[in-house]
Amino acid sequence: MSTLPPDTASPGAILDALPLFPLNTVLFPDGRLPLRVFEKRYVDMVRNCMRDGTPFGVCLISSGDEVARQGHDTVPEEIGCLAQIVDCNMEQLGVLLIESRGRQRFRVLSHATRDDGLLVAQAEVLPDDVIDCKLELLSECLEALRRIVTSVHSEQPDKSRLPFAEPYRWDDPTWVANRLCELLPVPLKAKQMLMALPDAGMRIEIVHRYMRQHHIV
Repeated sequence: MSTLPPDTASPGAILDALPLFPLNTVLFPDGRLPLRVFEKRYVDMVRNCMRDGTPFGVCLISSGDEVARQGHDTVPEEIGCLAQIVDCNMEQLGVLLIESRGRQRFRVLSHATRDDGLLVAQAEVLPDDVIDCKLELLSECLEALRRIVTSVHSEQPDKSRLPFAEPYRWDDPTWVANRLCELLPVPLKAKQMLMALPDAGMRIEIVHRYMRQHHIV
């Protein structure tokens, strides 16, 4: 079983007892995820991840709640994204402000709830995207993303509040597709479907179709 950080975990590697953080959000690879952590099970999880240099898993909640309730199980979606903590500060006693980045996607093979309420999973690291993009669609999507980022930068000069983390990889179709998916005002289930797609080209086509329908490109 592998407990390696996501940058070194090979596709197909099995992560045993991966701590899960089920959320009402979808994390994409290279995405930015700031979190305010206050439940004891997650505070302990953050401390353990930082001590060991290991990731936790972020999954969209399929059913249940973010905050634990007695007798109400939280069920995660099957496909999630590893998150690596890049910064952590204590807002007040018992409350952590963490900054994390999306890494590789994983598939939940099985999951269980520990006595402390933390959800843990046996998970398989998924391979990187297949990249087979139509260049014309990619070019139009890239142009749209550049416009959006320029607009966001002008409105929010404080980069710590931006929805994107540098470096900006304009020449990477997967990065471009993922950033646009994060921005789309679509239901979480749709974002989950986009994140789970194995092909960046498919993601680009769907995003392009949406933007054309809404006169963005």
